Amino acid sequence: MLQIKRLFFVLVVSLAFFNMTCEEDDVVKVNCDNTVVVSENDFNNLESANFIIIDAEIEGDCLLLKIGASGCDGSTWQYNLVDSGAIAESLPEQRYLKFQLINEEMCEAYFNKTVSFNLSPLKIDNGVGKVVLHIEGLESSLTYTY
Repeated sequence: MLQIKRLFFVLVVSLAFFNMTCEEDDVVKVNCDNTVVVSENDFNNLESANFIIIDAEIEGDCLLLKIGASGCDGSTWQYNLVDSGAIAESLPEQRYLKFQLINEEMCEAYFNKTVSFNLSPLKIDNGVGKVVLHIEGLESSLTYTY
């Protein structure tokens, strides 16, 4: 009977140990609020309210853009990120994007907001697993690695 209790104890401890090990699937994923649109027509005809890009970074498949603009509180702002559809042949390839702010707030206060976009539609099956993104209004390009 004592051997069965020891065996049971070892089994429980082993299962607890394996349950605590980290797996690659445990990576925290960022949920994007919006998805990038790929449209040459939308890119060429895009009109936007005034804004500045304060910061930009890529986390996983999400582009996080911190923007600043005037308004009443920013709660009615709408956003689009539009890719031209053109892919510059280089290694890695390059894509060109424009951010659009739709802002009908008529106040002179100034607000910063961070918005996110799913970049998955920009993936290129090139075997490299990355693409350089040039976003109009952003001083430097970003490399999206997937």
